[in-house]
Amino acid sequence: MPTIYKLIQIVRVYNIFMKILNLSEIHEEPVSHNPEILKKVMVRSGHIPKLTNFTQSRIPSGVFAPAHSHSDMYEVFLVESGSGVFKIDGNTVEVSSGSCVRVDLNEMHEIQNTGQYDLVLTYFGVEV
Repeated sequence: MPTIYKLIQIVRVYNIFMKILNLSEIHEEPVSHNPEILKKVMVRSGHIPKLTNFTQSRIPSGVFAPAHSHSDMYEVFLVESGSGVFKIDGNTVEVSSGSCVRVDLNEMHEIQNTGQYDLVLTYFGVEV
């Protein structure tokens, strides 16, 4: 079995770099659309080409991210837990655990937690 020093040498020779994070170790910060919503950013813009972020957010019951759009990215949201409503260009869709929602360029979108527990979303953006 290789020693830790041998593994480090292998990583350096083959330029293998991994970044392993645990959500419990990531500091929460407010989202720009509503400071009541906290997020943990796992991957930030500039770390992976075309990926603007890879993030998990918790939206408390009754709280919403107001309508906004992005001219520079697509977004994909996976509902980890909770329930809520996505409003996209005037269309309203109820979501719950397991729902996946794609928001295209320039689509006006709003997210609201309509449930009694936190709405937990994991999402990423793809730059155009």
